[in-house]
Amino acid sequence: MAQTPEPISGGPVPRPRRRIGLFLPYILLAALVVAWTAAWFFIRGKAESEMDAWLAREAQAGRQWTCADRSITGYPFRLELRCAALRFARSDGRFTLGPTTAVLQVYDPRHVVLEVDGPFHVEQGDLSADVTWTSLEASFHAASNGFSRVSLVIDGPKGRVQSPDPGPVDFAAQHLELHARPTPGRFDSDGAVDVSLRLAKAAVPQLDALSGSSDPADVDLDTTIERATVLRTGTVARELEKWRQADGRLDVTRLSVAKGERRLQAKGEVGLDEAHRPEGRFDIRAVGLEALVGQVMGQRFGSDKGALIGNLVGQFLGGLRKREDASGEAQAADSPNGLKPLPTLRLGDGRLMLGPLPVPNVVLPALY
Repeated sequence: MAQTPEPISGGPVPRPRRRIGLFLPYILLAALVVAWTAAWFFIRGKAESEMDAWLAREAQAGRQWTCADRSITGYPFRLELRCAALRFARSDGRFTLGPTTAVLQVYDPRHVVLEVDGPFHVEQGDLSADVTWTSLEASFHAASNGFSRVSLVIDGPKGRVQSPDPGPVDFAAQHLELHARPTPGRFDSDGAVDVSLRLAKAAVPQLDALSGSSDPADVDLDTTIERATVLRTGTVARELEKWRQADGRLDVTRLSVAKGERRLQAKGEVGLDEAHRPEGRFDIRAVGLEALVGQVMGQRFGSDKGALIGNLVGQFLGGLRKREDASGEAQAADSPNGLKPLPTLRLGDGRLMLGPLPVPNVVLPALY
């Protein structure tokens, strides 16, 4: 029988295999989690201290912000600032909001998303308003020169505005969107900001009698606010006066209003005069002018005479517009969608003029 050979003496003895390599990935992961946790709490503490410093500066400037039951959560990748209620007050007004949450990603701190629940209550002098909604979201994209985009989206807004004259005004809408961005090529030189507003199925019952239609309205507005960068967070009167003195204007590139069978499109510009009233001019195209003018005149002369006057005024204004077109002030052709050009609408000296005719019962008040 063969015998098993004995190992040669003096050869290398194999070492036991270390198991640390098996646990190294887990050790590194644990170290990363600990480091990230420490970093997140550091960022959270920094955010709290910065917020406290900002609130103190605002209070010194006469603007008092209150975030009820403030908390900052969102670990591990977000910072979520939550307020059970948000209140703001200064000398010329105040407002309150329901539960409010501001969210930003730790790896993208320049993008902030805001979610707000109603109700919203605001007071400004003799005016006050209460608004509710089904959902409200806003977003802010910061940039080195201030911001690159601001957006606001509201579903189902409705509310009431209280004022001594003309009294309470109710309003509601299906959807509202508001977007703003620096105007390309003009933000640094003119402080210009582009603003786009979309309002779907808006209803103001108090205006139905004037317009003669209970149909909801769809409103689209594209405008550029010139000298917008002079505006800060001071009182309304102070900021509007700074904007006026800086030759601020609203350059309306498109305003579209559709209410039932009546439609209007306009473009022009508006600013503020020395008496703080709106002043400017607009080129208008519309459908259904005769019926609308008939409603306005009917309130003064009765429905039958008002309808007749409205028809005559509509034909007269159409003739005036054709004269303006012939003189080169505007284009004469009707638009493909049936909108007819009207005389220029002018705002000045507290009056509203359509061609040479003043719009009855309309006085433009000082805004501040």
